[in-house]
Amino acid sequence: MQHDGVEEIVDGDTVWRFDRTFMLSNWTCIWGRGCQGILPSPAEHLGHGCCSFGAEIDGDDEARLVEASAAALRPERFENFAAATDGVFSDDTFTNTRVVNGACIFLNGPEFSGGAGCALHLAATDVDESPIDWKPSVCWQLPIRVEWEMRDDGTELANVRGWQRSDWGADGEAMSWCCTEGTAAYVGDQPVFESLAEELGAITGKAVAVELRRRLARPE
Repeated sequence: MQHDGVEEIVDGDTVWRFDRTFMLSNWTCIWGRGCQGILPSPAEHLGHGCCSFGAEIDGDDEARLVEASAAALRPERFENFAAATDGVFSDDTFTNTRVVNGACIFLNGPEFSGGAGCALHLAATDVDESPIDWKPSVCWQLPIRVEWEMRDDGTELANVRGWQRSDWGADGEAMSWCCTEGTAAYVGDQPVFESLAEELGAITGKAVAVELRRRLARPE
């Protein structure tokens, strides 16, 4: 069902509502290609992207996943390998990754010989595995945002849209956020429902993702 710019798909007790504008947009990640980061001042040269802060961990299962992934990293691919011997989480609540040298412990800097960017992402691709299976969910889901709402009839409403500055809370007001604002990142050669098909499938389940693609790919 389509209404008010939203594509609605019912899957059992969950009603998925997708923002058609974002799903049909040609947004793409521009990390390393003009991304200004999320610090108060534009800092493309740092290569942080959205990794200037520790990644928020979604529960015990995800903490165990990240810990296992970290244990599989080798120093030639992980700039902060030595620092990780003291742990990769900020404290014993295991709710955030540590910040080392001004960014998430897993972020390799632009000059690192083993490759810039997320060490977890690089290691996953090295063994032909999906980064989704190695990284915290907040990292691979961005810029997809899902807002959940329980309705009176017992169904759950899931609104799926692009991440906005306000989603960072008060911290977002001072960020050099260009990810989904403006036009800089809308330069991809595929619509989001195709370029982020794997991520959407991991969020919604394969059946919903396939149905979404069927609807959005058809000619108007």
